[in-house]
Amino acid sequence: MPRFSVVIPVYKVQGYLHECLDSVLGQSFTDVEVIAVDDCSPDSCGAIIDEYAARDARVQAVHLPENVGLGRARNAGLERATGDYVLFLDSDDSYTPGLLKAMADRLDAVGDLDILAFDHIRTYWHGKGGPSQSAELFERAGTDVFRLQDRPEYVHLFLVAWNKAFRRAFFLEQGFQYAPGLYEDAPVSQMAMITAERIGCLNRVGVEYRQRRHGAITKTPGRKHFDIFPQYEGLFTFLDGRPELAWSRPLMFERAVQHLLFTLKRPERVRPSDRKEFFGRAADFYAAHLPAGYTLPGGSLGVHMRALAKRSFHAYRTTEFAARVKRKAPTRVLGATNRVGRHAAANLHALHRRRSLDPNLAVYTSYEDLLPSGNPAAVYEKAKELAPHVHGVWVVRQELAGQVPAGVDYVVPGSRRHGEVTARATYFVSNAGFPDGIAKRPGQIHLQTHHGTPLKRMGMDLKEYPAATRSMSFDRLLAQVSRWDLSLSSNQHSTEQWQRVYPGRFESLDAGYPRNDRFYTAGADDVAAVRERLGIPEGRTALLYAPTYRDYRKDWTPTFDPARVAEALGDDFVLLIRTHPLDGRNTRVSDLAGQGNIIDVSGHPSVEDLCLAADALIADYSSLTFDYANLDRPIVIDAADWKVYTQVRGVTFDLLSGRPGDTPGPVATTEDELVDIFRSGRWSDPEATALRSAFRERFCPYDDGHAAERVVRRLFLGQDAEPAIVPLPQRTPAPKPAARRHAGL
Repeated sequence: MPRFSVVIPVYKVQGYLHECLDSVLGQSFTDVEVIAVDDCSPDSCGAIIDEYAARDARVQAVHLPENVGLGRARNAGLERATGDYVLFLDSDDSYTPGLLKAMADRLDAVGDLDILAFDHIRTYWHGKGGPSQSAELFERAGTDVFRLQDRPEYVHLFLVAWNKAFRRAFFLEQGFQYAPGLYEDAPVSQMAMITAERIGCLNRVGVEYRQRRHGAITKTPGRKHFDIFPQYEGLFTFLDGRPELAWSRPLMFERAVQHLLFTLKRPERVRPSDRKEFFGRAADFYAAHLPAGYTLPGGSLGVHMRALAKRSFHAYRTTEFAARVKRKAPTRVLGATNRVGRHAAANLHALHRRRSLDPNLAVYTSYEDLLPSGNPAAVYEKAKELAPHVHGVWVVRQELAGQVPAGVDYVVPGSRRHGEVTARATYFVSNAGFPDGIAKRPGQIHLQTHHGTPLKRMGMDLKEYPAATRSMSFDRLLAQVSRWDLSLSSNQHSTEQWQRVYPGRFESLDAGYPRNDRFYTAGADDVAAVRERLGIPEGRTALLYAPTYRDYRKDWTPTFDPARVAEALGDDFVLLIRTHPLDGRNTRVSDLAGQGNIIDVSGHPSVEDLCLAADALIADYSSLTFDYANLDRPIVIDAADWKVYTQVRGVTFDLLSGRPGDTPGPVATTEDELVDIFRSGRWSDPEATALRSAFRERFCPYDDGHAAERVVRRLFLGQDAEPAIVPLPQRTPAPKPAARRHAGL
């Protein structure tokens, strides 16, 4: 029998579930079982739970046949719990390190408690909050053991299920169950507190309580918030059957009414159109459960309770308005969009916005108005085939206008036509963002295709990495995210990351990356033609070196000497060097290209071409690694500055762990190791092949040559097309080089 059972109800939290489970299983105190209850979640939560259960015997995966809600999912987990103490943790929250050890030590010191409560901190999507409102209570409690009747001030502990450890036998003996609907934990918390004989507090922050920008039910206005009334009716029905608890009625009444009033005044919970009805229900509750001889408290609570007693919504609104006047003026809300500019083009844009949307007009942009490329370009080409009625217009910078391919319609930012198409287009497709001055209209649909799979930290995660965000505006980022309707993903890892680091209301489109379709449709002749255009001598092994951008460097500095590596590898190999676009064209690379077995491909317009031409990839931390894996060709990781990179930019998983699925091939941390990997043959031996296969299985499950088709059907034709998650076929091989290529390796 474990010391602790942690019940985790799970529903639509795939972006946070790994962190939650890791925070429990990674505790230094290991005598714990985790009961993860999949409440028929429509995303990948069930699969994540199964993954953890398969590798850790302490995890029990429970899959409910239908969605029953948070309360009943907790009940389902409770039925399977076997620990001395049971804890309930919400699946988008996490435990702080050392919590379970501190709890075990406290219980060993004071003996069994019915309830051991602990503190929390709110973790917002834009940063961490300060101490909780209960912090002073936890500090005051020390190591005391008490009853609520003796210490009634502890009724003000946060009314949630996840900040307490309950002695399981006590919880079951009392017959506590969470009811359906919202606010299900408030009455159970109160019932437990008033019946417990031994309560203790741990003056320690134990939970990071995540405050999501979107998705939290407590921040979604609607009729569901009326659930609070039957929940508190259940509490008083419980008290009716327990006359020995009559002492608690005034305490419970005041706490309940305070909670009702707290809920009423929050527009993110009760809509303006429902406020009068909600107030009336609260007044009914007040009249039905007012204890005999009850004395009204002072302050604003007492004033509002008088309004309830009089059933005067007008009096309530008057006092609430007076309270608002005293408060500071509201600060600007994070995520608010910028005002439309005052320039003439913007004014014209505003005029066009008065016209109806064009249902057959789409606007595209790549990398903030560069030439057509990447996922948006692949969607554009497929749309011409499958949805020819949708006219696509690209936004391209003025200085690049002369390089736009013939036949491609485009507009220049700030032009009169740019204002018209962005005001009237129904569809927007981008792998970056659109200008802030373009406010989204009702009916417009934005597809964010992203740049690639994120190994590096992205989005709101970057608040913790200031060296990587010197010129980044998080307000602007959130304004952009607020526009997204669809977020494209090529694997589950990306889906989870996007949901977490880009807090928004968008829907994930798990369809694969359209730009990778070419890896599945290109034949041997196509590959040979690309190699010929690049000038790769026949019979040579082409190694593509395409390092990612380093935020902490002023200019491009390779982690190894390309000339020395090319010389050491000899004439059997040729090194293709592509600097990152943010590094710009580099004269050092151009100079190297004249030294023999090096070709500068930095200016080549298609990275997909470069991947097709290469027999192997020398990768670092670039998202290109995940795309190249689709080709099922060798990948060697150059990780000479891994420690610095992870500290400055941060990563989402350990690329160098060597675990199948994490590491795509051999890893070099020095120049000599890199050369040896190729000269020894380890770059393509069975071990490297096995690592690559596992990596490809994890990160390329949706790519199959039809990603662009799925996107076009979903976006323009309204057809839901699930990704084809099937065993991945072998890739189109590069042309067979001469046999002498591998001699001596």
